[in-house]
Amino acid sequence: MQNISKVGFFGVIGNFLLMLIKFISGILFSSQAMISDAVNSFMDIFSSLMTLIGGKLATRPKDEKYPYGHGKAEFIFSLFVSLAMMGSSIFILINSLKTIWNGHQVTFSYLLCLVCFITIIIKFFLYFYAKHVYLKIKSILVYSNMLDHRNDIIVTCFTLLSIVFSYYQIYLLDSFVGIGISCWIWFSGLKIFLESYRILIDHAMDDGNANKLQTYILKQRSILGITKFETIPTGSQYLLVLSILVDGNLSTLESHKIADRLKKKILKQFSNILSVTIHVNPKIEK
Repeated sequence: MQNISKVGFFGVIGNFLLMLIKFISGILFSSQAMISDAVNSFMDIFSSLMTLIGGKLATRPKDEKYPYGHGKAEFIFSLFVSLAMMGSSIFILINSLKTIWNGHQVTFSYLLCLVCFITIIIKFFLYFYAKHVYLKIKSILVYSNMLDHRNDIIVTCFTLLSIVFSYYQIYLLDSFVGIGISCWIWFSGLKIFLESYRILIDHAMDDGNANKLQTYILKQRSILGITKFETIPTGSQYLLVLSILVDGNLSTLESHKIADRLKKKILKQFSNILSVTIHVNPKIEK
């Protein structure tokens, strides 16, 4: 919780400062690309705020009413983030198309270039910190923040390019950069939306991790086969429901000891498994 909260907190502070600088400089020098970048920073504030709130809710301990914890809260808040990103992209797209239709001129300024450099530097620090935390806890909220910071670095580089072109009185690129930014934000939001939606509708574990888990189970001594394998997401972790085959000549006590040992090994070996339920079936040799 502390790491997720730090990612959200630093994101809110950093993006708020960048948003103010971008809006003021974009309006003063009539840069549609810079204004679009400022709107993107505003949505990044919302994204970081959702990370702050969602991270705290998602890491609440389990209780009688919520026996599997509050892990899915993380994906609900990431869904909000994705919808906000997609909405802001439409706003940017409309404004950029208007400037192409009506025409406008960007007033070149070294201050605009400086704003871009400051943004890139701050975003590099925020991106690498978010990535550092994500590699540790695999949180989709942290992942969405990490994507935001990475996207901003690329977007701001294109914004800087459009400002440089305005020095040579090539103004149309500014509007096209605004369109590019809107498309980038929309697809990034869609990616987060699909991942969040996948978990919220109880999509099973991906094939790669499922196959790895099944292979591990079948390598254990006394496990003769798997007749049922189900994974149910609770957030970033899964509930595992298994039916295994053991020697039919074993006693009930011996069979359940095998299941208990297997459960402990799975929980120790796989951090993405929250709970394991195992049914034991005898295998009768014909």
